[in-house]
Amino acid sequence: MYPFNQAVESLLEIAHRCAQKGWLPATSGNLSVRLNGHPLSMAITRSGCDKACLKTEDIIVVDERMQVMSGYAGKPSAETSVHVGLYEKFPDIACILHVHTIFNNLLSERYFSISEGTGHIPFAQHELLKALGHWEEKASINIPIVPNYANLERLGQAVTEAAYRDVPGVLVHRHGIYAYGESPEAALRHLEAFEFLFEYHWRLNQAASS
Repeated sequence: MYPFNQAVESLLEIAHRCAQKGWLPATSGNLSVRLNGHPLSMAITRSGCDKACLKTEDIIVVDERMQVMSGYAGKPSAETSVHVGLYEKFPDIACILHVHTIFNNLLSERYFSISEGTGHIPFAQHELLKALGHWEEKASINIPIVPNYANLERLGQAVTEAAYRDVPGVLVHRHGIYAYGESPEAALRHLEAFEFLFEYHWRLNQAASS
């Protein structure tokens, strides 16, 4: 879907913008762009690299088995299984962005039920829902939250199962969000919309309780 050089250019720009916002602290997060659909291959940030100063050599190519392809050095992100699952579920998405922020963590804490092992955050009739593709009158969405499984294969399955077409993002409890889109630009737009909504929702609740 995207040549490697174009994917790298997009990932470098997205990493820079997200790092400037403080969304990729302490080498956290992982970003990818689909290169090919069948068989699946993706350009993804390597494990442990600082996304605030992401370089071309920090981006590697892996296949659907999460194996680094010939010509690239480094270990893929520990959460590559999540990216594989989402790309396989949604053949038309081209980019997945995973960031850790204060507000997505706070709301995942508030809306997750430990006893039930699930949760969701509701949003309704907000202008930023249009950035997520919801232009209908009185639009509303529920953003799913899944457990933060230590087993990354299980985490990938949980995120993939919870993801659905109309809401391009899944929260992981006390962890962060996976946002995705049909292009790198769309994925970044979705991520920015989610993070605006998270901060708005938290600050509104704080103001109401003060």
